[in-house]
Amino acid sequence: MQRMGIAGAKTQKLLGLQYAALARTAFLRFAVFVVAAIPAITFWVESSGFWLAGGWFLLVVLIAAALLRMERGFIDAERRQMASEEQRTHLAAVGLAGLLWAGPMLAFPDAMASGNAPQYAVMALLICVFVLALSAVPAAAMTFIAIFAFAGATSMILAGDFAGTVAQLTFGMVVAAGAMALSRLYLRLRLTEANLAEKQETVSLLLHEFEENSADWLWQVDAARRVRGVSPRFAHALCMEPREADGQPLLRLIAGEGWDTGALPSSLRDLAERLKRRESFSNMMVRVSMNGRTRWWELSGTPKHDEHGQFAGFRGVGSDVTEQRESAEKIAQLARYDQLTGLPNRMMLTEALGTALQRAEQWRTRCAFLMIDLDRFKAVNDTLGHQIGDKLLAQVSRRLRVLMGQHDTCGRLGGDEFAVVMADVNDREAVDRMAHAIIDVLSKPYDVDHHTLFVGASVGSAVGPRDARTVETLMRNADLALYRSKDEGGGSHFAYEPQMHAHAEERRKLEFALRHALERDELELNFQPVVDAVTEEILSFEALMRWNSVEFGRVSPAKFIPIAEDTRLIVPIGEWALRRACDEAAHWPGHVKVAVNVSAEQMLDANFASTVVSALAASGLAPERLELEVTESIFLRDGGAAQSTLNQIQSLGCKLALDDFGTGYSSLGYLRNNRFNTIKIDRSFVTGAAKDSPESLAIIRAVVAMCDALGMETTAEGVESERELERIRQLGCSKIQGFLFGRPMGALEANALLDQRAERRIA
Repeated sequence: MQRMGIAGAKTQKLLGLQYAALARTAFLRFAVFVVAAIPAITFWVESSGFWLAGGWFLLVVLIAAALLRMERGFIDAERRQMASEEQRTHLAAVGLAGLLWAGPMLAFPDAMASGNAPQYAVMALLICVFVLALSAVPAAAMTFIAIFAFAGATSMILAGDFAGTVAQLTFGMVVAAGAMALSRLYLRLRLTEANLAEKQETVSLLLHEFEENSADWLWQVDAARRVRGVSPRFAHALCMEPREADGQPLLRLIAGEGWDTGALPSSLRDLAERLKRRESFSNMMVRVSMNGRTRWWELSGTPKHDEHGQFAGFRGVGSDVTEQRESAEKIAQLARYDQLTGLPNRMMLTEALGTALQRAEQWRTRCAFLMIDLDRFKAVNDTLGHQIGDKLLAQVSRRLRVLMGQHDTCGRLGGDEFAVVMADVNDREAVDRMAHAIIDVLSKPYDVDHHTLFVGASVGSAVGPRDARTVETLMRNADLALYRSKDEGGGSHFAYEPQMHAHAEERRKLEFALRHALERDELELNFQPVVDAVTEEILSFEALMRWNSVEFGRVSPAKFIPIAEDTRLIVPIGEWALRRACDEAAHWPGHVKVAVNVSAEQMLDANFASTVVSALAASGLAPERLELEVTESIFLRDGGAAQSTLNQIQSLGCKLALDDFGTGYSSLGYLRNNRFNTIKIDRSFVTGAAKDSPESLAIIRAVVAMCDALGMETTAEGVESERELERIRQLGCSKIQGFLFGRPMGALEANALLDQRAERRIA
């Protein structure tokens, strides 16, 4: 049933095409039909008379007019369904017209064969034109030609003209064949046109739907690169009305001021070149200017050609991708730049170093990589908060930018680590100059939210390709140099040296050996006396750890203590030292105390207070004879936890001492929040006071006065000469520690020294 329905629809479509074509040639058939009757009258008027011939001509005109009126009504046949009644009526009218011609030919056969060949030829020719014009509807054409040819042949037979009969029949068949061929050709042509129109309509609908439901637009230019057929969406992208844009050069519309100045973006030049070379392009990013605003378009285009194969311009699709591009640029910004400082991040620095190293290899020059670590930044960050720390890092980045030359790139690796890539290093001293300039600039005071802050900088550098030929190796070597700088106390620059690998390897081996130092009984305690500043009586000993390694011999505390703290080995080692110190002090006179250094890692251990209780109980040492020495670093990790641990220790009756006072930033704040028994003045101030340094003298006087007011004692560290002793006594310090009164000694020597002092008092 469905197939039958489709077949019926196709039949109706064919009929519509046929009869609509009939309507378009109706006037031609009317004129030909009437004119063809004129030569017929010339050879019929003698046989029929004027009035009969005139009446026949009038009927011809009337039937022709009736056909004209009827066929003009078929003008809309393509858009509607043809009724069967309409078809039959038209066929009957055509048949009637044929009979109208057949009548005279049958009634006056002699006239047909009386030698009126010229007039008959003209009439036959006009009838042929009429039939061919009627061929759009084959049934009508065949009806007319059948009647006309039959009547003509019969007339020739009646007149006895057998040659004319054959000619008449031949004429009819030829005209019929021509009409049928013309009808088929016409139908094929009309079907092709109809299908093409349908396809164009479908394409138009799809394009319309595309523009309505998509952010893209269609564009086209002619051979002169002028926009044509501007769609509303394309016009909107151009910020113009369609009629204003139509006919304008495409490049002029999208170039903005660059069209007049000639300063076109490279993407526009690429587009112009593609259009000029008539090359297809796809997803081309083009920077355009609309009303003074920069936009980004993504264009695709294909050359088009006319029916003769001649180039006729371009057509394609475009879209505004400004927002997407800006988002992509932001993502790239996030991926390649540090958001806090705005400097290039590790990824971009690595790329810059790779480029610099490749260029140095190619042109036989040098490049350098400098790693920068801020000294004492952690103290600022932990005591004043991350917000202050972030603002400080931002100021550091601004200072670094000022130092950069044309071929230099500075960036942030993370945390408080920065780096500089020097792409062109011809002067061997240039790296050292840059490093010291960085240290000098970054060591100047910072003003952050009404806080005056001081942080130094340590720098390690490596030069490529001398020190390494790969980015990873060059960065690692610079890191080794930086580690050396930090290991030496910071505030300095070290260039990479091959032996630094040996130093790093030595540190690794030291760490491994330190992990077994306790079980091998390689650790021991030395004791340095602390005396009364006036009487020089021994008041206490500071327990100092020493390591006598089987593998490395005697290792300096400056080497193994940082390793122990970095690896948290300081917790078990510190517990051992605490217990051993309490055991030794238990054998000393009751007025002599023992001071034990405690690291931040120990203070943050949840079991530290219990360890102190256990050590005192096991040794029998009175709590007031144990003094724990801490530095400000214990408050930098977790001030709340350190405060809680200190309170527990003081509640036991143990004493507290603040070591290295004056070298940090917030010591006064610690004194306000904690009840220390002793403040230890750093050796640097003692040395400065002996040299009459106004700053050192002022600081020591202030500390002594403050401690006297708060009921605390002061211990001057590192007193090594009589001059230093005299100055310290003048300044009022209560206790003294230094080589002048004794170097660190073993437990037996300490006991012997106490015995000597006791004998001296008795004597």
